Amino acid sequence: MIASAQFRIAPESQAGAGVERAGERVAVIIVDYRAGELLTACLEGLSRQTRPADRVIVVDNGGAQSALPAPRGCPAIELIDPGYNTGFAEGNNLALARTTDCDWVALLNPDAVPDPDWLEQLLLASRHYPGSAAFGSRMYSDDARTRLDGSGDVMHVSGLVWRRDHGRPARGLRLRADEVFSPCAAAALYRRDLLARLGGFDEEFFCYAEDVDLGFRIRLAGYVCRYVPQAQVVHQGSALTGVRSDFALYHGHRNLLWLFVKNMPLPLLVVLLPVHLLMHLVVVLRYLPEGRAAVLIKAKRDALSGLARNWRKRRRIQRQRRVGMLSLLRAMSLW
Repeated sequence: MIASAQFRIAPESQAGAGVERAGERVAVIIVDYRAGELLTACLEGLSRQTRPADRVIVVDNGGAQSALPAPRGCPAIELIDPGYNTGFAEGNNLALARTTDCDWVALLNPDAVPDPDWLEQLLLASRHYPGSAAFGSRMYSDDARTRLDGSGDVMHVSGLVWRRDHGRPARGLRLRADEVFSPCAAAALYRRDLLARLGGFDEEFFCYAEDVDLGFRIRLAGYVCRYVPQAQVVHQGSALTGVRSDFALYHGHRNLLWLFVKNMPLPLLVVLLPVHLLMHLVVVLRYLPEGRAAVLIKAKRDALSGLARNWRKRRRIQRQRRVGMLSLLRAMSLW
């Protein structure tokens, strides 16, 4: 079912002077799961954009309709109700399939509030770096902006992934644009045609590490991902799924094996496999004192049960590879 609501969006005359709208359309996609007032704050942030979105699509995985503000303006918020919890990956794909009239898609978590020039800055970066296909934001974890929630995602050669600069003091840190392995999809901009060609997010991931998986495939296709410090949001990370919850632990660590097996070119896969297996062992041992090893063991067991499916996926992914292994290694972290 698709419903429509109305929300006040800045009129055309308020569009940022630095970004022309002609011939360049962008849709903002929000996948919601009972975010309530957080979603309201997110939409209010979108309503103040200096470069308004051409379309705003909310995927309702459970409760978005009750949180949407009363109808007040244009453009309409397009509400997709799949009737079940799709997770982050499938939810974004459902919305992506409806954006064939757009050149770019911006993803925004319902617990993220963008600055007024957030979308404008991302689009400016897309023009400044035409060889890049994905752009990430500077994310703060608190309203006072004393600490960073992240500045992009890191892919370690072991297959472990993490958010760069998470929890670090924000002052003076990471103020210049640079290359990242993958943008964090909580607040990011992507070339729509490339996402469609790559098949969007891997829906089997459900959530967690699916943005790094997509970033990996973008890199294999020969494109670069960038961090844009001028594009800023305040992001209450894991506000809906719980910080370090069993849910997050299970999905994040289950997906690591699939991420590694699908995307790593065969020579690197063979060389790095012992390091990858050691990483999984260390992670399980790390959570033993907390009594959470059972969650990790279940995640690894389920990952192994899906290994054959993901090995089949790698055939198509590797056929699309357009980047050398040395270039790929340079984009990963060795430490």
